[in-house]
Amino acid sequence: MTDAVAAVEAGLADTPRLLASLPRRISDIASIQAARAPDAPALRERESVVSYGELAAAVASAAADLAAAGVRAGDRVLVVGENCAALPALLFAAARLDAWTVIVNARLSAREIAAIRDHCEPRVVIYTAHVSAEAAAHAARHGGARPWPLARLGELLRGPCNAACSPQPASDDPAQQVAALVYTTGTTGNPKGVMLTHRNLLFIAKVSGGLRRLGPGDRVYGVLPIAHVYGLASVCLATLFAGACLHLESRYSPQAMLRALTQDGVTVAQGVPTMYARLVELIESQGQPFSAPRLRFLYAGGAPLAPSLKAAAERVFGIPLHNGYGLTESAPTVTQTRLDAPRGDTSVGTALPGVELRIVDAAGRDVAAGEPGELRVRGPNVMRGYYRDPAATAAAVDAEGWLRTGDLARQDADGALFIVGRIKELIIRSGFNVYPAEIESVLNAHPAVLHSAVVGRAVPDNEEVVAFVELAPGKTATPDELAQFAAAQLSPYKRPAEIVIMPGLPASPTGKILKASLRTAAQARARATPHPGNPSPALANREEPS
Repeated sequence: MTDAVAAVEAGLADTPRLLASLPRRISDIASIQAARAPDAPALRERESVVSYGELAAAVASAAADLAAAGVRAGDRVLVVGENCAALPALLFAAARLDAWTVIVNARLSAREIAAIRDHCEPRVVIYTAHVSAEAAAHAARHGGARPWPLARLGELLRGPCNAACSPQPASDDPAQQVAALVYTTGTTGNPKGVMLTHRNLLFIAKVSGGLRRLGPGDRVYGVLPIAHVYGLASVCLATLFAGACLHLESRYSPQAMLRALTQDGVTVAQGVPTMYARLVELIESQGQPFSAPRLRFLYAGGAPLAPSLKAAAERVFGIPLHNGYGLTESAPTVTQTRLDAPRGDTSVGTALPGVELRIVDAAGRDVAAGEPGELRVRGPNVMRGYYRDPAATAAAVDAEGWLRTGDLARQDADGALFIVGRIKELIIRSGFNVYPAEIESVLNAHPAVLHSAVVGRAVPDNEEVVAFVELAPGKTATPDELAQFAAAQLSPYKRPAEIVIMPGLPASPTGKILKASLRTAAQARARATPHPGNPSPALANREEPS
């Protein structure tokens, strides 16, 4: 570690001083940067560039409009939309009023948005109809929305004031005042509203941005939905807090990302593994060398990173693909690999300065070094709780502030963390633990596989492994071929009983594979006879680990 890097780490690790230095509200970001450099670019959307001075003016105007419309401190402001310059302005405008912003992706179904709307009971609903046909359709479905121009940032639609909305108590303490209510994807049931405070979000913006050395000269690729905590905190807020420029895209396409990297001067890109898989496939299909002279940092998060994808991406891009781990309840970042210490494995790195980790067994006792167990997290990034769900909050965060992540992890002696899987996704095969991530890593290494997802399926007195696979465009493979490939690298009890090739794996708007729907599909196939080339469930039940 160089002296300069050590100095940065030391500054970030002085948590009391860092927290004391943070502004009170996330909305202060706009005014601070406008005072520093009003003409510096803050947001780029297509060919339009918004300066920090213009952003601060739009925030002030939007806050005045929201107050005039009846929005009060403690009210929820629901924004149904996709990435555009208006979203950060709305987020900051609501924060100035001590209202809570609830941003939901417009590509959610009508049922999903209705469930969130009914749960948070917003004072007002805003739709980014100018960049999203889905947002416009939701506005039409809900009825009553009227045009609302937001400076030069977009022609939004805004619904009427909800007189039945009851505000939550406001607090002068940024560790208590909620800035954003972020709903989980609800893959295991109804989505829960995660209350993230101003301190939660500003801490992550400062620390994660600092570790990436973000500064005014950077242009950060912003295609991850701001409706998702990864896009909200680690991309949007960290970029603006550092005085950099956020290059906004409403939807992902590998062609647009390639153009941004090679032609538009993007210096930092963050994404989920599926984004990089499709981008690598596009570049390799063109047969042209990749050249992005300004690109200095690539980061993957939000889903497991397969070793084969990491290797392919680093070969194509010519720089390390960094990795990290987080969850909505931790705003989101918990660990990340360091800029000056890229890793050759798929570790998610070490804990952020100021964040503590524990790995425990089922009884809550610390496990031996290197052993897997449930990861627990404590720090300024841990949520205030779940909105209107004190029982779920108490189950997730104990009296000492430790967040139960529900993720299985192990930690090396050097502090590097490896995510093994989800507790709920752990497959118990003939009494032995099977971690889906290990099998996915093997399958993803096959040259024809774009990505895979492994789930457990209940069979009499046991569980069996089912793998769903999406092939890369233009590539072919049969379940038999994939089964033989996996069998050479996996113990018998880990081998899939069935491999299902799909045209595309079901995914959320952020690219997260929806394993709940795959578990349902696997169970529906349970009466099917064993597939040729896959081990018989009856035989696999008798196998022992090798």
